[in-house]
Amino acid sequence: QVQLVESGGGLVQAGGSLRLSCAASGRTFTSYVMGWFRQVTGKEREFVAAISRIGGITSYSDSVKGRFAISRDNAKNTVYLQMNSLKPEDTAAYYCAADKPPVTVQVTTTAGEYDYWGQGTQVTVSS
Repeated sequence: QVQLVESGGGLVQAGGSLRLSCAASGRTFTSYVMGWFRQVTGKEREFVAAISRIGGITSYSDSVKGRFAISRDNAKNTVYLQMNSLKPEDTAAYYCAADKPPVTVQVTTTAGEYDYWGQGTQVTVSS
């Protein structure tokens, strides 16, 4: 069991930056692949980024590649999402998620595969 708490959302102008944090409870943080997803009301939850257990492998959606960076600090049980060059279309609720896949799986990009979710943090980008 792991509990996730996101922070760092807010209102920012287009072109600006935000860093989201997700703090995880428990002592087995390195057992989990971590991901960030986002959702706009009325639309499906969308994959943003994921990072492997130790942090050596990352995956990004095409819409954020080159602008966002996911990282993790296993000593602090925390995963981050650095968001640069933000666009109005990045406006959404952002969710942190944890998955415990087989050891042969490095990252997970499908929302349905994730076992635990945070409550979400709102990011609003004004034009």
